[in-house]
Amino acid sequence: MLVGVKTLGGKKPFFDLKYQNTSLLLISSHLMDTQSLHLLQAMPIFGAIHESALELLLQHCPEVSIKANNYFFKEGDSANSLFILKEGKVLVLKGEKIKLQYLARGDCFGEMALIDLNPRSASVLAVEDCIALEISHQALYVLSECYLEQFALIQMNLAREVSRRLRALDERLSRLDTELLRLVNVL
Repeated sequence: MLVGVKTLGGKKPFFDLKYQNTSLLLISSHLMDTQSLHLLQAMPIFGAIHESALELLLQHCPEVSIKANNYFFKEGDSANSLFILKEGKVLVLKGEKIKLQYLARGDCFGEMALIDLNPRSASVLAVEDCIALEISHQALYVLSECYLEQFALIQMNLAREVSRRLRALDERLSRLDTELLRLVNVL
């Protein structure tokens, strides 16, 4: 359930009002764009991507706010974007009870949607109030029109990330299988 959306980038200045200890803080879009740019640059998916390509991408990526105990998406939902956590913590769930992993600032989820175009394979629940960048197929299409080589590199990096997660899951399943065999032999 999406609670709020703010668009980053663009030509008009955007101001977000936040309250902290009764002080009013103004955060300009330039500062937010710089923070988002640094966040992307620190991620393996965007490794070696030119700053100008990332700036273009950020112009087409809304910032999404999700309150604690709400879902970014549920297993089986249609999918066309990935999310990058700027703030907060989420839990990835399979079914209603199987906890796959917790993710925090700088982590991404939903990346399979940009590769296989299938429905969501898991649910993602905000366990704290969250702010995330949403990168859609459309945003990547815009990038491909201007920076084809950078787009291709992002696609390769996405495949590497999915492969890394698959290897980690294989290892986890192997350990569970070994543990199950041990338990069966004891009985």
